[in-house]
Amino acid sequence: MASPLILSLLLLLLLLPLSAPWTAADDDGAVARSAFPMDGDVAWVVQVSDLHISAYHPDRAADLVSLLGSALRTIRPHLLLVSGDITDAKNSKRTTSRQDEDEWITYKKTIDALVAKGGIDERRIFDIRGNHDTYGVPYRGSELDFFSTYSVNSQLGRLSTINSIMLQGDRSYLFLGIDDTMSVGIRFPTNLFGHPTDKRIEAVNSELEYWINHSNVPITKVVFGHFPMSFTTSSEGGQRYESVFARQSISAYLCGHLHAKVSKQLWRHHQMRTEECSSSFWEWELGDWKESRLMRILAIDGGAVSFIDHTLNQPFQTSILITYPTDSRNMNILESNKGPPRNDINALVFSEELIVNVRTLIVNVNARVFDSHNEFKIVEEMPLQLVASSSGHKPFFHAKWNSKNYRSPSPTHYWLQVFVLDSNGKKTLSERRPFSVEGKIAILHRPWLNHLIFEFEWEDAYRVLLWSNLAFTILLLLIPQILYHFLKKKSSYQRWALSVLTSPVQQQKAWFWLVLFLMEGANSKPFWFSLSLYVLWITQMPWFWGHATSENGEIAQMYISGWSIPFGMANYKLSSPDVMVITLPFLYLVVVPVVVLAYGLFAERAAAYLRYHRRAEDRANTADTTAEAPRFVPGSPGSGALMNLSCKNKIKIVLIKFCGGWTRRIILLACLMTAMIHLKLSSMLMSAYGSTPVALSPPLTWMPLLLLSAAAYCTMLPVG
Repeated sequence: MASPLILSLLLLLLLLPLSAPWTAADDDGAVARSAFPMDGDVAWVVQVSDLHISAYHPDRAADLVSLLGSALRTIRPHLLLVSGDITDAKNSKRTTSRQDEDEWITYKKTIDALVAKGGIDERRIFDIRGNHDTYGVPYRGSELDFFSTYSVNSQLGRLSTINSIMLQGDRSYLFLGIDDTMSVGIRFPTNLFGHPTDKRIEAVNSELEYWINHSNVPITKVVFGHFPMSFTTSSEGGQRYESVFARQSISAYLCGHLHAKVSKQLWRHHQMRTEECSSSFWEWELGDWKESRLMRILAIDGGAVSFIDHTLNQPFQTSILITYPTDSRNMNILESNKGPPRNDINALVFSEELIVNVRTLIVNVNARVFDSHNEFKIVEEMPLQLVASSSGHKPFFHAKWNSKNYRSPSPTHYWLQVFVLDSNGKKTLSERRPFSVEGKIAILHRPWLNHLIFEFEWEDAYRVLLWSNLAFTILLLLIPQILYHFLKKKSSYQRWALSVLTSPVQQQKAWFWLVLFLMEGANSKPFWFSLSLYVLWITQMPWFWGHATSENGEIAQMYISGWSIPFGMANYKLSSPDVMVITLPFLYLVVVPVVVLAYGLFAERAAAYLRYHRRAEDRANTADTTAEAPRFVPGSPGSGALMNLSCKNKIKIVLIKFCGGWTRRIILLACLMTAMIHLKLSSMLMSAYGSTPVALSPPLTWMPLLLLSAAAYCTMLPVG
């Protein structure tokens, strides 16, 4: 009895290295700086994300030229930010990933056409990598690293992981782009998270601090990247961007990655409080261009940041962006960071009419203030006047008001809306939105899915989900051995079980069936040892082998802690917690069900034997008891009876032995479902990382099926 306990303790000891920190490979923390002039203290930029230009969907690139191009011609932004996932890098069935040079050539041609049609200076376009842009790229600068050849940043010599862009006027506005993709591009699906390094986080902190110390005018800072904070890991030293962003008082972090199918309104307000001060910043995710054709216009007006998102399913229409006061639901910052209330109402009006002849085609622009505490009645209406600009292309409208009239303890008390009327009688309305002149924030209730996806730290969640699963599996293996250790006399346990089976009242108690499930499930020592060794293997040894970095690249090994990629004489573990998309479904949908169902099969057989023995004792005084007993007694071969049956009847008897009663049939059906799920997961991995290496990986591909088959075979009732 000591050997199972020793193996159990060994299992616990070997699991401890799973919590050891992983050391990332060195990454570049270089910064590329750019600067552009602006007129006054109002600037606006356009952001698009997740283009997913695909050889199988040419409409995505075509719409960029036709729809985004015409929008840029109207908006005339100071910058165009492309925040990752430029190409799709998937096959037509979306089952495997690889870099397609034709997609990158299409992107290059699309940008050229966009520059020509939209009238934007190519130097003002900044693109960064997304996870799709690194699928199957073994290392930066390899022949498959097409971003380094065809992207705008590469064409202009801005290939750094950090791009620092300064707009300089009466105030300074800094846009900082960060590339947090893995330097070794693991293929889909285990390439899901942003992976900053200590060096990069320190470089971001230094760059933000540099401009604070070297700017003679107030500076507003906006950071953009591909990955949301919830899908960005900690660095090897445990650092995170949130603390840096809050400490350096950025206004907002812009990202993509999650697509509009999840939600078009993934916004998060980050707050950091210390004894000395409190600071905050907003995180705004932009949905995808891929299917939703989403575009964001973001403006900074005297340091106040605001935005509006557009779905470009048709040519761009007149758009109104209220730049001040900002929306109290998702744009205000903490009161401690606010100056005195401004007596301004400002709005940007983007329209084709403004480009042609603003004074004849735009008749008037009016603002209305509504009181939500009084049935949204109009409190004040005022005209906005076009602000003269030396550039001639500044669609900025302004009016003065007395902001003190709108002080309120409620951040949603007053609402603002702007109306634009052109000479053809067409009226365009902005979205009605709440404001707070004091800078109060109205954090509204969001759907649970938004909270789960955008505010849940998935790096930490993976550890919790992983360890809870392993703990449950280990308990299933350990508890029976502990019970056997205390119930040394097996006969006493059998007598107790028989007595309970004769009592309908006792059978209704769940604890009895739980004890029976655990004791009988682990009763077969060879099978228990097999399960234990399998759990040991998947916690410490490779799950499978595959082409992780390219279709024809070197074979790598995937562990529960990440991919082991050979680099010269050393092996590095990459793609953690990205491997959660493989490990969690396999652990929860395959490994745990295999253990539970195997225990269930052994427990069901034991219950059938116990019931039979009880019935046999009750019929001990009848004449035919001794004749029937060998039919179901454990170990009775019953071969003599089978010798006299026809082949058809033999098959029928074998099927009866295998299927058993209804309880066993239900368990076998669950085994079949588990096997189908396992085969589905295995086939997906074969498509993703190569059929041959994955198929020849016993821990992942063979063992669950072998364990289920062995459990089903070992628990057949012998029939004579």
